[in-house]
Amino acid sequence: MILASANQQTEIEIIYPSSDGEPLAETYVNLYAILVTLEILKQYLQGQQATVLADQFLYYAQGFPKLRVAPDVMVIFNVVPGSRDNYKIWEEKQVPAVIFEITSEGTKEKDTGYKKTLYEQLGIKEYWLFDPKGEWIENKLKGYRLDKEVYEEITDSRSEPLQLRLEIESELIAFYREDTGEKLLAPSELAQALKESEEKAERLRRKLS
Repeated sequence: MILASANQQTEIEIIYPSSDGEPLAETYVNLYAILVTLEILKQYLQGQQATVLADQFLYYAQGFPKLRVAPDVMVIFNVVPGSRDNYKIWEEKQVPAVIFEITSEGTKEKDTGYKKTLYEQLGIKEYWLFDPKGEWIENKLKGYRLDKEVYEEITDSRSEPLQLRLEIESELIAFYREDTGEKLLAPSELAQALKESEEKAERLRRKLS
C-alpha cells in the first residue's frame, strides 16, 4: 500500500492546486452521469460521517503535489462531511472507500491501467467503471473489490461499503438499498416525486374542505 506521508518537511512553500483547467468530462452524457451519481450518493449519506467528492484532486503523497489523481466520484467514510478544495490523505487520515470512473473508449487505457493499479495500491476498497455509452464495457458497468490487497472483479453488482445494489438504467447508474430494496432517486426524480406529493396533498385538502 502506498504511504500518504512521505516525510516531515514543512509545507509552507508547497502548493497543492485544486484545479488543472481540464474539463470535467469528455461529453455531456459522461458529465451528467458524474453529477447524478454525485447527488444521489450525497443525499444517501447525508447525516453520516462521510463525504462524496467529484472531479477533485486526491493527493496521496505528502510533499509531492504532482502525485495526484482526480476520480470522477469518490466516497470517503469517517471524515467530516462537506466539500473540500482537494483531498489530502495524510490530513484526513482516510483513503476513499469507493471510487467511480465514468469511462469511455478514450479513457479506457488509463482507467484500466494506471488508475486501477494506483487505486489498488492505495487500498481503495471498491473501484467501479461505468461506460454510459457502452463503448467498451458490454454491460456498461464493471466493478472491482479489494481482496487481500488485490482487485477481484465484482460479480454480484453489490457495493459492500455503500450497502447498495447497482443497476444500469439507460445512461445512468441506478442505486438500490440492500436493506429495503428502495431505489435512491435522482434529482429529477426527486423533484417529480415532490411535485406529485404536493399535488396529492392539495387534492386531499380540497376534498376535505
